[in-house]
Amino acid sequence: MESYIYPIVIFVVMGVLFGVLLTVVSKFFAVKTDPRTEQITEALPGANCGACGFAGCADYADAIVTKGAPMNACLPGGASAASAIGSIMGAEVKIAEKKVPVLHCNGNCNAMEQKFTFEGIQTCASAKRFYGGTGACMYGCLGLGDCAAVCPESCITIKDGLAVFCAEECISCGKCAKVCPNGLIELRSVKKKVDVCCSSKDMGAAAVKACKNSCIACGKCVKVCRFEAIRIADAHAVIDYDKCVSCGLCVKECPRGCIVNLRKPPVKACGTVNGGA
Repeated sequence: MESYIYPIVIFVVMGVLFGVLLTVVSKFFAVKTDPRTEQITEALPGANCGACGFAGCADYADAIVTKGAPMNACLPGGASAASAIGSIMGAEVKIAEKKVPVLHCNGNCNAMEQKFTFEGIQTCASAKRFYGGTGACMYGCLGLGDCAAVCPESCITIKDGLAVFCAEECISCGKCAKVCPNGLIELRSVKKKVDVCCSSKDMGAAAVKACKNSCIACGKCVKVCRFEAIRIADAHAVIDYDKCVSCGLCVKECPRGCIVNLRKPPVKACGTVNGGA
């Protein structure tokens, strides 16, 4: 009988000793955290979207307290989160401009020819792996809704083969931009209203053959811009939103109609609903 009791007693004693030792070590090596970190984390929306540039809300809160990260970088939280963070940190915070997503493609079902019918897993990522997608333009919107699937606010729909965003409901998390396999979605300031609806890298005749709404890189928009806010890159026009004043001169000059001005109704194209207002 004693042969069973002694090992049990030894294991119990060792368990108690190790437990006490671990408690002492955890207390000795404990990392003290600033209470403001937890307060800021609670003030954030909890989207953990990474739009702020950090791994998640807790990481961003820690960076604000310990590294002096910008206090207005939480786009989903907007003005309320920035104000709360400012109160916690005892500092005045400038509210960041709201950003809305824009789709740099207007190759809808009527404009773009289809190469084949895709019967695999119905996601943009899967279709992209199969000869670049079903559309004649391999740089266009694949239209299978990967962006809609990751949107936490369900403000993205697929209409006529293109992603369409409801800017009023968008929280600017940027998840849609990250998941798009063709990199067609960009977040831009709500105040900027001119967008290029094409990302084709095909030249001239090849671009026209693939899509009726494609940019042909003619450069007329570049010549007419007074602010050097537009350039030709990878065979299509690209807007520098830091320089653009949304005057709309490039819109009028574009012979293909692939640049739109959302200041003017009807709001169309580039996947932005309600003009981002």
